[in-house]
Amino acid sequence: MSGRAHDAIFEPVRSPTAFEETVERLGVAIQLGLLPPGAQLPPERELAARLGISRSTLRRALLTLVQSGHLLATRGRGGGTFVAPEPPPVSAGGARDLGARALEVLDERVAVEAGAMLLAAERAERSDLDRLDSLVDEMAGTSDFDDYRRADVRFHIGIAEAAHSARLVALMTEVQGRVGELIALIPHPEEVLTRSNAQHRRLVTLLRRGHAGHAVQLLRRHIEGTEHILAGFLPAKE
Repeated sequence: MSGRAHDAIFEPVRSPTAFEETVERLGVAIQLGLLPPGAQLPPERELAARLGISRSTLRRALLTLVQSGHLLATRGRGGGTFVAPEPPPVSAGGARDLGARALEVLDERVAVEAGAMLLAAERAERSDLDRLDSLVDEMAGTSDFDDYRRADVRFHIGIAEAAHSARLVALMTEVQGRVGELIALIPHPEEVLTRSNAQHRRLVTLLRRGHAGHAVQLLRRHIEGTEHILAGFLPAKE
């Protein structure tokens, strides 16, 4: 293994997507064999310092990778965090085409949602935005992921409805269905859902103010969070 490639795994990650980028960084390193099966990660304090993140953020990222089957955590003498001896099913070689398809779906999502956001900033009526706010409240009030996801889908379709374009509503419905197939493959840490919904609320505020440019920029960051998590779990391109 190249020393530079190994060092790059542990370079500082960026805020405010430190959690997602940490999951992606370690997940991709495992997929590519830069962190081979059985390899032990550095101690938590050292790893957090090298990545430039808090230990709490690191713990949540490691827990997510344990839940996905990429890492194993053991306690006691000789314990620590280790790369799993076998890749989880979603990272197996037979699923290589899934990673490429995911990139296409995510690109399509950016194109459709950014266009819908621009038009919604111009055309949304108060009732449209009130409905979006109610969906944000619904997501904030549930601890069940299935309920959260259903409200999440309705929120994003609601943006297209606020653009008052039947065609965009159809396209948004189609892309949300394809995104849902990908999201079903990965864990859903509470931290990610909470931050995602805070972005939902901010998006509605920006739409109320007609700030189309800022809304699209925030939407792009919103989608990037999903991209980072998926990149860490889906098979890497060869």
